[in-house]
Amino acid sequence: MNGDGFSFDFPAFFRRLGSIGVIDIIDILLVAALLYAVYAFIRDRRAGRLAVGIILLGVIMIISNLIGFRTVSYIMTNFFQIGFIALIVVFQPELRSALEKVGGEPLRGLRSISDRDVTKNATERMIAELSSACGDMSADKTGALIVIERTSNLDNVVKGGVELNSDLTSPMLRSVFYKGTPLHDGAAIIRDNRLYRAAVILPLSTDEKRQARRHGTRHHAALGISEESDAVAVVVSEETGGISIAYSGNLIPMKDRNELRSKLIELLETGVQHRKKQKNGKASRSEAKEEQA
Repeated sequence: MNGDGFSFDFPAFFRRLGSIGVIDIIDILLVAALLYAVYAFIRDRRAGRLAVGIILLGVIMIISNLIGFRTVSYIMTNFFQIGFIALIVVFQPELRSALEKVGGEPLRGLRSISDRDVTKNATERMIAELSSACGDMSADKTGALIVIERTSNLDNVVKGGVELNSDLTSPMLRSVFYKGTPLHDGAAIIRDNRLYRAAVILPLSTDEKRQARRHGTRHHAALGISEESDAVAVVVSEETGGISIAYSGNLIPMKDRNELRSKLIELLETGVQHRKKQKNGKASRSEAKEEQA
């Protein structure tokens, strides 16, 4: 700074720039990745709208401090001091979901190769039975909601239900959602590739935009469980017979049982998925031919 105004010291700037080391670059990249992860987490969630409101309040507090609005500045300062605790309470479901996903992914890598092979085979058998049942229920327009538990334990999220803990087969799953049975009204939970519980009550989606769409309670519940955990939910519409998958707060319609099977394999298999997409497609076509035969 001189008498004529502000002057920028370019030599000093480039000297400081040249002093940046590898550790500093890694530090910057980690911060950038963390900020992007936070952005991706709050995007398309109710947390995103709340975050915008918090930013606006922060701008108001800064402006009030600069102008000298003491009362407004006092209120905003105390709001942010107390509001931090309130944010933890408000975002509790989202924070729990995020931490479970962060902690669950590394634990998957600790499994041995043999355990992965056994789990993969059992998962593929479960997916085949589930896809077959959903295809039949879709043709009959039998409403169904099946939740596949992954790394997040659902015991603290869901309510009620009847414990079955049985092998998952297509006839067994169809009988659960048959309209004449007492278990058809609710969701079925699949844990460790087994039919764990039925007639379970799920939390509904908190996304007002999705709730405004033309979806029934099953679809809202599928979205709700996918917002609060890393579970994958499969919905069969009682009105149209359409099949949909909900995961990570998104609802994706499936054309038929074969597409459902391919998508579930992509989401649930524990191995490297990108290198096996073509194999999965071929396996789906061959299995479909076997079913037709």
